[in-house]
Amino acid sequence: MAGLLLAERVPQDGRVLVVGAGGGLELKALSEQQSGWKFDGVDPSSDMLALAQKTIGNLSERIALHNGNISVAPAGPFDGAVCLLVFHHISPEDRKVTLDGIRQRLRPGSPFVLAHVSFPLSEPAYSTWIERHVKFGASSQMDADRHNAAKIGMRKAFIRSPEEEREYLQEAGFTSITQFYQAISFRGWVAYA
Repeated sequence: MAGLLLAERVPQDGRVLVVGAGGGLELKALSEQQSGWKFDGVDPSSDMLALAQKTIGNLSERIALHNGNISVAPAGPFDGAVCLLVFHHISPEDRKVTLDGIRQRLRPGSPFVLAHVSFPLSEPAYSTWIERHVKFGASSQMDADRHNAAKIGMRKAFIRSPEEEREYLQEAGFTSITQFYQAISFRGWVAYA
């Protein structure tokens, strides 16, 4: 889905920023979808970037990896950006800095695809969504202690409501913000610089 949304505006020889490159799965998938694109992947974990290097294998000539947060990303300009399953780990303050940094590095009109955990924060909906999230990700062998630990962990995540997510994107200068995806507690948006 991210590749499809990016390809609507990223040229065949485009440059894409991947924030939260993690183990390299997004980089590999996107580079296999679009053989002409070049990528810069940013992640604060050197261990994850080492895994990403292994994951991307022979695709590495089109992919540069950078250890750190958005501040270490090249200035661009980029033709598109993606950030998947990261923002629920980023504090509200760092989220604003990250979104501003992404926006500043994008060409005007470039797409940004964002997906992570987001659901209503008022009770009882908040507790219901946490329970759903944990059940969705749980294996059949998960015992009660692990189930409770997972719920506690979710309460420590930096989850924001879908309305707040839209506000963060707007404040960073993104426009035409559209939610394109929802599965249980995961939501995805596409917005434009």
